[in-house]
Amino acid sequence: MIRERRVNVNGRQTRCLEAGAGWPLILLHAFPLNADMWRPQLEQVPDGWRFIAPDLRGFGPDARPTPGGSAPTMDDFADDVAGLMDALEMPEATIGGLSMGGYVAFALCRRAPERFTGIILADTRPHADTPAAREARREMIALAEKEGSAAVAERMLPKLVGQTTTDSRPEVIAVIRRMIESAPVAAITGALAAMLGRPDSTPELSAIGWPALVLVGAEDEITPPAHAEGMQRALTRSRLVVIPEAGHLSSLEAPAMFSAALADFLQSHI
Repeated sequence: MIRERRVNVNGRQTRCLEAGAGWPLILLHAFPLNADMWRPQLEQVPDGWRFIAPDLRGFGPDARPTPGGSAPTMDDFADDVAGLMDALEMPEATIGGLSMGGYVAFALCRRAPERFTGIILADTRPHADTPAAREARREMIALAEKEGSAAVAERMLPKLVGQTTTDSRPEVIAVIRRMIESAPVAAITGALAAMLGRPDSTPELSAIGWPALVLVGAEDEITPPAHAEGMQRALTRSRLVVIPEAGHLSSLEAPAMFSAALADFLQSHI
């Protein structure tokens, strides 16, 4: 059963979804979604594990604008994860993220590597943005500020899911659309600025010594399988799982296969 709770993290109330009991796994959501994207995995927690999925700063139903506040950095998101672990009296955990959640995990690797017992990297990449990608994020910031979250959903959805989902899973697209449209504009623009300014994490990959699972949708066009393969080769203790008939949001597009790969990794490597 999925439990919902609120935790005070660095002076802000943070909603977390939890399920299971035992060794902790923290799951960090993609942009511009929220912790609800992990509900399929929270419904299939392996025995002996406790899954915790927090809303990242600014996202989720508890999100409140901060007038005059500066945009968060990726390090701020990472510090929030560490603050959540402190609030839950959790010295260490396996920590994973999808897309932007992976960027947050990389930032936490740099700032507090002692908090990790393992890492999950799904549909993400270690590289910093190219100049073209940075310009695209600036254009998305302008779109969000001018036309709102619904326009962001309309722009992003064709790229976020694979062709199989586009052709045959309208219910998944509807769930994703609702999450994006519910995201406050300030959260969207702040996260875009944080991603735009994040550093290259590629040099740190070889230093990650914990067990690592790299997952990627076979139809992911944003962070394609070739990128995942390169990242997996650079990690010293890792395995790669390619999820068929899924795009960039593989945990939502093919939840059973994603959850099975996750459970197999957790039970055999951690």
